[in-house]
Formats: sequence, C-alpha cells, structure tokens
Amino acid sequence: MKFMRCAADGAAVLILLLLLTTTALAGDPSGADTYTDDVSGVATATNFAWTLMAAFLVFFMQAGFAFLGAGALRVKNTVNYFTKSYMDFSIGALAFWAVGFALMFGGSQLFSGLESGNSFIGWSGWFLAGDAYDVSTIMFWMFQVVFAATAATIVAGACAERMKLQTYLIYSGIVTAVIYAIYGHWVWGGGWLSTLPYGVGVRDFAGSGVVHAVGGFVSLAAIMLLGPRIGKFGKDGKPNAIPGHDVGYIVLGTFVLFFGWFGFNAGSTLAATDLRISVVAVNTFLAGSAGAVLVCYWTFLKTKKVDIALTCNGALAGLVGITAPCAYVPTWAAVVIGLVAGLIVMYGIKFNEWVLKVDDPVGAVAVHGYNGLWGLLAVGIFADGTYGDVQGLIVGSSGQFIAQAIDVVTVVIWAFGTGFILFSILKRTIGIRVSREEEIEGLDICEHGYSAYPEFITPGPGEGLRAGQTSNSR
Repeated sequence: MKFMRCAADGAAVLILLLLLTTTALAGDPSGADTYTDDVSGVATATNFAWTLMAAFLVFFMQAGFAFLGAGALRVKNTVNYFTKSYMDFSIGALAFWAVGFALMFGGSQLFSGLESGNSFIGWSGWFLAGDAYDVSTIMFWMFQVVFAATAATIVAGACAERMKLQTYLIYSGIVTAVIYAIYGHWVWGGGWLSTLPYGVGVRDFAGSGVVHAVGGFVSLAAIMLLGPRIGKFGKDGKPNAIPGHDVGYIVLGTFVLFFGWFGFNAGSTLAATDLRISVVAVNTFLAGSAGAVLVCYWTFLKTKKVDIALTCNGALAGLVGITAPCAYVPTWAAVVIGLVAGLIVMYGIKFNEWVLKVDDPVGAVAVHGYNGLWGLLAVGIFADGTYGDVQGLIVGSSGQFIAQAIDVVTVVIWAFGTGFILFSILKRTIGIRVSREEEIEGLDICEHGYSAYPEFITPGPGEGLRAGQTSNSR
C-alpha cells in the first residue's frame, strides 16, 4: 500500500509539472489552419471523418470482447469479467493520454507535437498539450488509443476466473503506458524495426504484432505465473473442459468483433482517399470467414459435431492473421492466411493445455499471440508489391521475410519478457491470485458483492452443490 501511495503522489506531481510546462500553444487546436491547407477542404474533412468513424468502430470492439469473454466463463465470474473489460480501456485511455502516446509516437513527426524521439523511444506529445494540442494529432490519438485498449483487454480473458481485480487494473495502466507503447514505437513510430535494412523495414499494417502478439504473449507470461483454475487439470495432468455459461454471448461477441475489425484494418489507412481500403476490407472479410470455415469442418470431420464456440475462435484467428498483411496481399492469399490461422488456433490451444500445461479460458494466447506471429510472417510471404512496395516471397523477394522474422523474435522476447517481469513484481507485492475459497465461491461475490444472475450460482468442477444452490444451476 505504501508503494501504491508513493506512486500515486509521484504521478500527481508529474501531471502538475507537465501541465505547467505545456501551456504555450503552437499547434492548431481550432482546425482552421489544417482545413485551409487543403484548397477544397473535401479531402481533409473526409479523411478526418473516416479515421474517427473507424476509431469508434474499434472502440465498439470492447463490447465484443466483453460478451465473448463473459460467455466463455462460468456464471459466478460474469460481473468480474465485465468489470475488467470496462475498466481496462478506461484506465488505459488515461495512461495512453498521459504517457503511452508520447513514448509511442514521439519522434515520428507524423503530426504536430510529435517531433522528439529516437529509434528506441519517443518523448513528445505528453498529455496532448503544447504543439500536440492540434486537431490532426488529437484525431490520430483517438484512433491509436482504441488500439492500445484492445491490446490491454486480451489479457482479461486469459487470466479470467482467478486474477485479483486490483492487480489486473494496475497491469492495464502499465501495459498501455509502457509495454505496448515502446514496442509500438519500434514499428509504427519510426523506430528501429521499421527502418531495418531488409525489404522496406518491418510492416505491420494494422497490428498483428503491435496489438495482438503483444497482448497474446503478455497473456502467456501472466497465466504461467498465475497457474490454472481449480479443477482444470486432473491428477494425471489431463486437461478438463470447464464450459462457459452462455454460447449466445460468445457468438454475439464474435459478430461485434468481426464488424469492428473493418474499422481496425481498413481504418488504418487513416484516409478514405486511400482507395486501397476496399482491398483491406475484402481481405479482412475473407480471412475471418476462411478461419471459421476451416475450424467448423475440421472439427466436424473429426467428431461429427460442429463446435460453434471453437468456430468463433477460428474466425478471430483469421482476423488476427490478416491484420498485418491486409493491405499488402491479394484476395486469394487472404483466404490461405485465414485457413492456416484456423489450424494454428486449434493446435495452439491443444499445445498450451497438453504441453505447456497452462489454462487459458478463452484461447487468447492461441488466437492473438500465435496468430499475431503468423500475421507478421504472412507479410513476408504473400505481399505482392502492389501497395507500399512491400514484396514477399511469392514475388521472389526474401528481404521482407527476413525483416518480419526479426520482428517475430523481437515481439516474443519483449512482450513475454516484460509481461513476466511485471506480473512477477505484482505477485511478490500485492499478489495476483485470489484465495482458493474466493475462487470456489466466485469472483462476483467476493470482489463485487453480487451476481450477474442472482438466481443461478454454478459450482466449479468437483466442488459439489453448496447451500442455496439448485441442481439446475447453469
């Protein structure tokens, strides 16, 4: 507690100092100068509207994550998961506004106020003040903050049903302010990965690596330290299924995420005047569809039954896989990328449970982590040179694949390493896991004092019915 009070006091002092030193305005807060730079004003207004609408779509993906994750969990942890889903983007937004945006895009010179930084870290744009108090910079911030929130919320599902709420909220602020932001600077902020002397440097159009692999491998570090849920593994080490409580939530959440992904990928052009958005949108649609179809029929051929929950993960896997290469590949390649992503998510989940012996209730590591890496490599394989001069192996160029492979190694080391350090510190200070009794009772009651469904309380595997529970509990 003393450590947390000191951190809070330090943050307050930092905020006061930065606000006092950034009162001079040299940007364009009214938008008048920006608008007159474009003779007709049409391109400026159109691109602003497009980028902001895409940002709103990506923000709506938080609802998809909330429904998907809650549906995959038991009744007794629903309120807790919704709380984490809601608060991680709220805390993350403030952290990214104060610190993360400057670390990520300082030195990129993409917009006003982002002039200072180097190949490893940025240091301008704090609090969107000074020169960064500019309509273009703030438009860009709005688009970027919803991406940061997406990376943060991936961990909620992987750590569900046993992580302390306050631990998770501390993590949310740190990952958006530092872990996500620094790696993002290397790829999107003009950092060293984007300027590698192979191909045209690392290219990750909408974030297979920056968003999804970061979230996925921080998740892997967290669940390794956290341990599995009670009853997940038998005495023989064999994993047991722990069904969620609402398949409808899972399907609805996937629909919402799929819809929001069009803003995620196509919006990353930052311009409606970039007509490549049609290719990006279609590639996104095809890859997500291919991932779903592959998982649907693969499981049907093996079991004679269709698992719609796993099929939804197949769709999400395809969407993650296409996120990096969506602007650089032809449509047939998008289908191949989605099909491979479907295989990766199925066998990735099996690998985690049977080999690594980790418990990931929603398959976040396989969906986002492993397929994030696949998306990065897919750029170096399938890029056809028709956009941004990005050329992969299919057109006989190996340089881009080398750059993407370096990025794969980098993001695994960075995300897993920093995630492991962060959760190790939290584990040794405030703790990361609730008690056994609290886990059995459910996090809704012990951390919130009420249930999302007061009439239903579900015991965990092998826990049996307790007083007040009925045999028809979900």
